[in-house]
Amino acid sequence: MPLAPTIALRNGAAIPQIGFGTWPMDDREVEAAFGQALEIGYRHVDTAYNYRNERGVGAAIKSSGIAREEIWVTTKFNAEWHDKVDEAWEMAVDKLGVDYIDMFMVHWPNPRSGRYVQAVEGLKGLLDDGRIKAIGVSNFKPEHLDRVIAEAGVTPDVNQIELDPSVSRAGPRAYHSEHGIVTESWSPLGAGSDLLDNEVLKGIAETHGRTPAQVVLRWHMKLGLVAIPKSSNPERMRQNIDIFDFQLGEAETGELSALDRGESAATDSDRFGH
Repeated sequence: MPLAPTIALRNGAAIPQIGFGTWPMDDREVEAAFGQALEIGYRHVDTAYNYRNERGVGAAIKSSGIAREEIWVTTKFNAEWHDKVDEAWEMAVDKLGVDYIDMFMVHWPNPRSGRYVQAVEGLKGLLDDGRIKAIGVSNFKPEHLDRVIAEAGVTPDVNQIELDPSVSRAGPRAYHSEHGIVTESWSPLGAGSDLLDNEVLKGIAETHGRTPAQVVLRWHMKLGLVAIPKSSNPERMRQNIDIFDFQLGEAETGELSALDRGESAATDSDRFGH
């Protein structure tokens, strides 16, 4: 299976465009599943303190025999450590069994606690020290990013947000593009929704001889996004990364984008967060 292409980030690193999502697997499940994913050809994994599976991710990396620098590791920290980012990093590398993290992310802005700017400042220190390769935030709205850029003087490399054709986030994507921030999609296949049963999507999939999930992931690629689908099924893992030998036309891309239900369909990060 060919490896996923990469996207260059503002701080010089290159992130694989398809990653392996790990929520809600536990350590045992993720060690087995990510181990299989690495054999299939994945070189990007997404985990978090809150997922409670960083040790399993690290075990899969160690047993894979693949050089550490060939695997992009993203993990995230909670609001509890917004003012203690060094401590969060120490915990993460200990659990993962690595000596650096490719991208460390502020998991949610938690604006009511008022410390997300401080969290990004902490990430800048880790980047300067070489302990991370990229600065990530997750679930940040444009107004959160405005404050980070103005007060910390830091523009994150990546903002990971809930995003699929039915929650297409045109406004945030435009903001990211304007500021040189790469958009990464969590729940890229619309988990918990009926997206994959949509008749328009199924028609496009039939035209290309692909599954609806493959078409959705190809839509993410067409828009220049990074996507992190989750599956513990080896056949679906293969299908999710086997999407680089067909193209969607502009009309098909537009039809899928037209499934958008509006910004209100996304989880409100002013109200929700860890």
